[in-house]
Amino acid sequence: MPTTETFYEVMRRQGITRRSFIKFCGLTATALGLAPSFAGKIAHAMETKPRTPVLWLHGLECTCCSESFIRSAHPLVSDVVLSMISLDYDDLIMASAGHQAEAILEEITHKYKGNYILAVEGNPPLNQEGMSCIIGGRPFLEQLQEVAKDCKAVISWGSCASWGCVQAARPNPTQATPIHQVIRDKPIIKVPGCPPIAEVMTGVLTYMLTFERIPQLDRQGRPVMFYGQRIHDKCYRRPHFDAGQFVEDWDDEGARKGYCLYKMGCKGPTTYNACSTVRWNNGVSFPIQSGHGCIGCSEDGFWDKGSFYQHVTDTHVFGVEANADKVGLGAVGVVGAAIGAHAAYSAVHRAKQQQQEPSHSTPADSTPAGDDR
Repeated sequence: MPTTETFYEVMRRQGITRRSFIKFCGLTATALGLAPSFAGKIAHAMETKPRTPVLWLHGLECTCCSESFIRSAHPLVSDVVLSMISLDYDDLIMASAGHQAEAILEEITHKYKGNYILAVEGNPPLNQEGMSCIIGGRPFLEQLQEVAKDCKAVISWGSCASWGCVQAARPNPTQATPIHQVIRDKPIIKVPGCPPIAEVMTGVLTYMLTFERIPQLDRQGRPVMFYGQRIHDKCYRRPHFDAGQFVEDWDDEGARKGYCLYKMGCKGPTTYNACSTVRWNNGVSFPIQSGHGCIGCSEDGFWDKGSFYQHVTDTHVFGVEANADKVGLGAVGVVGAAIGAHAAYSAVHRAKQQQQEPSHSTPADSTPAGDDR
């Protein structure tokens, strides 16, 4: 299929009506968290801009990022792959193989020099001259560096590409290395998670294709629109955390009532991701909702930070229901102390004022004003 076709042309050729196209643009704007007015901008971009070539490489990984990606619902991954982008190379799902597949890389990198996006799932191992991961008869590291040389930008899919993930766990015998430590001269968008949420992946691609720029990134290189808040901030169990109501043991009464999973090791308070808002499987659920605490899989080094079932710090929260009486007595004590301090300050202040006022007494009457003697 020619890569010069626009998204709109492809949709029309497939029998999609104009009304359905506009509806799709509106849903895409909503999925990206944009105002309704942006639906028109997305429509204009899809009507006028040619599909962008994307080369998707696989290094050391388990394919979970691809498994997640193909389950996107808004937009559908079929629309992304067949219409929005030109996915010219992905050795997992492409029909060609061997020399035919590798020839595509050379063709696209030369024909669209500086205009294609490189998506990377997994990471390159550096030990043993990169021989722990071989693609097309040569180390993946060589393929990665060669394809990245003339790309427009790099997307690091998942925690493997973003941070190194479990294959980089101590002692890391293969020296598995995240993409940004190998490719240093290109913009890199990190989309961590093990795997990332499907709509987060398609959302990043849609944003880049629509606005022809990379999304706003945080200081670690992650898109702020999806990684700008902790899971804890929007978790539906957050009120239980604030009330001091915690699951103490699996399947205890607190677990049945949906109490907070922090004491069971939930890393939601230290993990930045969209799990509690976008959720998984077309917005059906996410790990905390299914009864298991967050393991922090989108954070750097989560695999080497101890047990998934041990909380990071001691629990020091307000505990409204558990400590209501103590909190009330404490408040009375604080108020009483404040009143006492204010009274003492007022007495001292009055005494100083009296000492500074000029005397109005006479020799015949030396009794101080206000003295009842």
